[in-house]
Amino acid sequence: VQLQASGGGLVQPGGSLRLSCAASEFTLDYYNIGWFRQAPGKEREWVSWLSKGYHNTYYADSVEGRFTISRDNGKNTVYLQLNNLNPEDTAVYYCAADLYLTQVVSEIDYWGQGTLVTVSS
Repeated sequence: VQLQASGGGLVQPGGSLRLSCAASEFTLDYYNIGWFRQAPGKEREWVSWLSKGYHNTYYADSVEGRFTISRDNGKNTVYLQLNNLNPEDTAVYYCAADLYLTQVVSEIDYWGQGTLVTVSS
């Protein structure tokens, strides 16, 4: 199982970015795919899940209504659209794959490498 995250960058407050998580050596439907983030000096925290099977979506309260998780089966890729960004969203964003919809970092089955999102004017 390999996950390749990309799409981070520098954006002004109120701006948008789209992160991508490309999966290889497995198909998306076998795992729940999601995103976590780790801000400077803080612990890694759960952001969003896209469930296998019914493709239900779940969001942390801090991003609900601003972030959207989606998938492209043809590209075996999951996206996280980040809108209305604020400086508190600055973090390294990691995609993750897990058989369960856990929010516990130590329980995650597979991690992608992180992609840095910096929100600053």
